[in-house]
Amino acid sequence: MPDEQTGAQTMDEYIRGLPKAELHVHIEGTLEKDLMCALGERNGVTLPASCTDPDAEAAYHFDDLRAFLDLYYEGVAVLVTRQDFYDLTAAYVRRAHADGAQHVELFFDPQSHVPRGVPFGVVVEGIRGALVDAERELGVSSHLIMCFLRDQSPAGAMVTLEAARPYRHVIAGVGLDSAEAGHPPREFADVFRVAREAGFLTVAHAGEEGPAEYVTEALDLLHVARIDHGVRAADDPALVQRLARERIPLTMCPLSNQELQVTPDLAQHPLKRLLDAGVVVTANSDDPAYFGGYLAANYAAAQRALCLSRADLAALARNSITASWLPQARRVRLLHELDRYIRARS
Repeated sequence: MPDEQTGAQTMDEYIRGLPKAELHVHIEGTLEKDLMCALGERNGVTLPASCTDPDAEAAYHFDDLRAFLDLYYEGVAVLVTRQDFYDLTAAYVRRAHADGAQHVELFFDPQSHVPRGVPFGVVVEGIRGALVDAERELGVSSHLIMCFLRDQSPAGAMVTLEAARPYRHVIAGVGLDSAEAGHPPREFADVFRVAREAGFLTVAHAGEEGPAEYVTEALDLLHVARIDHGVRAADDPALVQRLARERIPLTMCPLSNQELQVTPDLAQHPLKRLLDAGVVVTANSDDPAYFGGYLAANYAAAQRALCLSRADLAALARNSITASWLPQARRVRLLHELDRYIRARS
């Protein structure tokens, strides 16, 4: 077997070639600065400071989640038309495909757009149009997940859920994101119950800023299929055992956690410990335009910081496929592709 301690370039190539899925990425968080500025000019929108300030790169370093969200929402203002959402999504899928993604399940935040006068349908149709074209042209399949902003009211989330009903054939599931501190999952229990009754699958951000008990609430009160982030779950040994026993996936985001000071030192990130404990851990990019790397970069950063073996990396890729909402037949095909890739390099 090849030496695990190969050069960085060889390991990066191995990572990029692994067939995998991405299960935790916010499409608005893939808005690269060049596209942001171009869309602002195209739509006559006041350009974010990052487009006009030569020192703007300094803004892409954050003390916490709130500091990031302030910049994030400033950038979102340039997204106005169906074509904007199409261009944003198409650019992301091209990058994900180059990183080995065969399937993506991406979040979008209508509550960041509708109050600005952007119709719900414009957002969904623009994103979905790009996803349909990407599957035809690149072979990348996809699911769309609508998130509720947890720092807004549950009543507002319920209104958003009602707006999504006509698009049930397009939107596979709902999630819960934005500033976590002080906004426990239990506040949205009724919204998630109605969503499940309407046929939506459910996920939730939990245990990023919030404590391990938020992960437990998301499981017991929101009845989610996956936990997004879940970093603080590692603080509760009984919860770790439950996650492993019940095969509840965690969609972890190493570079995001580093940039937002959740785990400033990636060498202390719990991803490897949780993986070794039998938890279905996956690696994802979250908001890659702001956090310095897309899917493969997150695998590579975790590999270097945590000394992950090729077997560990393959396990992350395998988990991403098994934790996806893919139909069984396509899931099996992707797992076979992954196995062939691993055997060819063993």
